[in-house]
Amino acid sequence: MAVRKFKPVTPGQRNKVISAFDDITCKTPYKPLLEPVKKSGGRNNQGKMTIRYIGGGHKRMYRIIDFRRTKDDCKATVLTIEYDPNRSARIALVQYEDGEKRYIIAPNGLKVGQVIASGSGVAPEVGNALPLSEIPLGTLIHNIELRPGQGAAMARSAGTYAQLAAREGNYAIVRLPSGETRMVLVTCRATVGTVSNPDHNLESHGKAGRRRWLGRRPRNRGVVMNPVDHPMGGGEGRASGGHPRSRKGMPAKGYKTRNPKSTSNKFIIERRKK
Repeated sequence: MAVRKFKPVTPGQRNKVISAFDDITCKTPYKPLLEPVKKSGGRNNQGKMTIRYIGGGHKRMYRIIDFRRTKDDCKATVLTIEYDPNRSARIALVQYEDGEKRYIIAPNGLKVGQVIASGSGVAPEVGNALPLSEIPLGTLIHNIELRPGQGAAMARSAGTYAQLAAREGNYAIVRLPSGETRMVLVTCRATVGTVSNPDHNLESHGKAGRRRWLGRRPRNRGVVMNPVDHPMGGGEGRASGGHPRSRKGMPAKGYKTRNPKSTSNKFIIERRKK
């Protein structure tokens, strides 16, 4: 995994840093596992804009990812490592012994030809998915379920991982990428290893056009708006705008927005670090 920096031949290349894509082994996706993606442009079913700064972007096809990894007692061979425009991590096309092919989130270090498996009794090796009750303490994991059979919900983006810290009764204590420590049922599954493309955080678009290719339109700051448009707008000259807050008045820094009656509070041992 590496990134490419460019000579500033044009202004857009001066600060451009992109992935080298040296881990990609296939340029064309597997067609039976593709679905069209419909863009909303930030509009709801009435055509009204409900989310600002969304629109345009390159047309994409969605890759159907197997987040559950429930095909047990059947080993799979890695066929390709591919780019996925819908996520920051790489994906891997695997073929099971019965001939079925599926996409999975590629762990860091996964190679073409490597054999992986899932289910109870599987060795805790990179790429294998197994219950938290059978993973050794201290192991780095990703693609963690919150409920058994739900499918991976945590630690799925590029370069992220969680650590299995302890086990107490029916629960495992997992330290998440945000710094939060929480309890997860030991019957939930996780994949051993870290997510691929760890250098994703070093990338820089370099120009506004690359943001537009991703479907992101220019974003206006609240302080440059009028008072009728934003709580931080108005004032003579370059006024600071007062306390940072959203367009609807919600404070942006230091204000706790989590519901104190949330049912998942009892599973959280330590909140994420600010």
